Parts: sequence; structure tokens; C-alpha cells
Amino acid sequence: MCSRVHATMPTVTEVLTVDALLPDPAAIARAAAILRGGGLVAFPTETVYGLGAHALDRVAVHRIFLAKERPSEDPLIVHVHDIRALASLTTDVPAAASALAARFWPGPLTMVMPRSASVPDEVTAGLDTVAIRIPAHPVALAIITAASIPVAAPSANLFSRPSPTRAEHVLQDLDGRIDLVVDGGPTTVGVESTVLDLTGSIPTILRPGAVTLEMIRTVLPQVRLEQRWAQEREGGMRAPGLLAKHYSPRAALTLYEGAAPSVTAKMAADAAEVIGRGQRVGIVAADEDSFPGVSIEALQLLRIGSERNAEALAANLYNALRTLDASGVDVILARTFPDQPGLTAAIHDRLRRAAAGRIVRVQP
Repeated sequence: MCSRVHATMPTVTEVLTVDALLPDPAAIARAAAILRGGGLVAFPTETVYGLGAHALDRVAVHRIFLAKERPSEDPLIVHVHDIRALASLTTDVPAAASALAARFWPGPLTMVMPRSASVPDEVTAGLDTVAIRIPAHPVALAIITAASIPVAAPSANLFSRPSPTRAEHVLQDLDGRIDLVVDGGPTTVGVESTVLDLTGSIPTILRPGAVTLEMIRTVLPQVRLEQRWAQEREGGMRAPGLLAKHYSPRAALTLYEGAAPSVTAKMAADAAEVIGRGQRVGIVAADEDSFPGVSIEALQLLRIGSERNAEALAANLYNALRTLDASGVDVILARTFPDQPGLTAAIHDRLRRAAAGRIVRVQP
């Protein structure tokens, strides 16, 4: 398999704005027709914006990789509107999948199962498994239902960039590369779906998300969280989003791990040093954060919510990274947040990948 496709596909990207809860049927029909015809459509899900193509059309799926400049060994998630679609996409629907679907679908849970012969290699990176979910967003569900096909849909961005949580993010990366963007406003969750592998002896979360380990354990008590958080490129990846560098802004992001105020004091000192070198600094901060000893006016400071509100932090994270990139900063500093039930594990996973190894662990 090739490592990455660099060709682009010049086109005119159409934009249709719809109500997120009551989308215009004509806009939905337009998007569905483009998907059935082999085109590319970006649309909101509850997690991030996805870039959809007919999952059983090899040429259409290949267009996703061209538009995103995505490596072919990174598999795609197939989105369906009904659990009955699993019968044609998998060779076996485990009892665990049915139980989880009854509890969490539609929703931000992707399940990895044995693939059927109908699913092209392009979707699965040549693996014998396929990742599937039913999204909860009314626009996504309406489009997939109207198209009456399974829809392969990774995040609608250039590969390794922060995922798009607004239509404007999609256009920043893919304008002129895809056929249509359906603008349904900001997404609600803000980070990608949980990916759960059901093909091994122990159900394993490969990528944390809004459906948490604790939530899944109410259905599958034996589930575990994958401890090897970064997978090297060795043939097909087991699931999307497992590379050590992913979700990254163009500016170099450094992540600080530890407890405030020690962490914020270290961030302030490092920011002052960078400013002293004549570089521009952006900081992603919680509402409670202060940065002693550095002029706030000298920074691009974006607060994304209270450190006690993981839902707000997740919803605002990617927009903050993209906003700082657009402002022209050279360096971005961010920190981890206190562990709490919910989305904290997913936030930390995305930040570590965005930092691509630039992690500073601060002792109290």
C-alpha cells in the first residue's frame, strides 16, 4: 500500500446551510444524490464533520484518500442508518455488538467487526475487519437514510490536521477538493467517536471518546482500554486515529502534564522565553488558568471552558487549535486537565497525538 496520496481533485465545492435539527429535505436529497453518484459530501455528525463517500464504490472511496491526502493504510469508518445493515457488511454480528447497539446507537460509538466480502479493501486498509457506527446527528442520519447506502466517512479535513467541528474548518482544508459541504452548525461532542474492537478475545477500546470505558462496562464488564496508545505504520492500522502524530495544528504544540498551578507556571515561563526569541505564542487554557510572570497581551490566549467541564473542553478544543493556527502563532502551549468521568481520556488522547511527542511532565 502507498504511504500517502498527494494528488488533488480540483472542483467547485457547493455549500448548503441547513437547520441542524430540521434539515431541509431538498438539501438532504441533493447530498444523498451526490453520494449515490460517487461524489464526496462533508456533513456534521455529533462528533466532528465527516467526509462521506459511497462505502461500496472503490472509486468513490479512493476520492476520499485523494482529497484528504490520507495514507491508504489508515482505515475508514462506515456509517449506516440502521443496525440491519450490519448483516451485509460483516460476516458475524457478535452478541456484544447487538447489546451495545441497543444501548449506544445512534451515537458516538464505532464497533470493529469481521468484514464481509462486499466491503472494499480501500475502506478497511486491507484488513479483515470493518469499523461501523450509526451517527446520532439528525443531518448525518437524514443524509445516510436518504442515500440508502453505507457511507464511509473519516473526518472532513486534510490528514493529520485537527478535525473539523464547523463547516468553515472543512472549507479551510478541502474547499475545491470535494463536491458539497452541508453546513449544520457546530458539532456538539467535538472529538471523534470511541472505537471498540470486538474481534479479539477481550473487547478493547482502541480510541477513547464520548462513550467511555465506564459506560461500556455497564454492558460488557470485561472491556479494557488499549494501553499502547500509538501504533506505527505496519500495514493496515487497526482503527483510525492511532498514529503518534495526529489532530495536529501547523504550529508546534507542546503539551504540559501535571497539576496546576505548577503546570501553568511552567507554561508561563516557557511562553516568556519563546516571546523573548521573537516568536508568537498561543495558549489553550481552562477558564481557571492564570499565567504569572508573562504579559497576557503578548499571547494569543484561548480559554475553552472550565477544567471541571470536560464536555465544554472537548467541544471547543479543535476550534481553538485551528483559531490559533489562523492567527499565525509559531508555538502553541496546552495542558492536560484533572481526570474526571466522561471525556477527559479522549481529550488527553487527542492532545498527546497533537503534540507528537512534545510533552513536558511537570512535578509539583
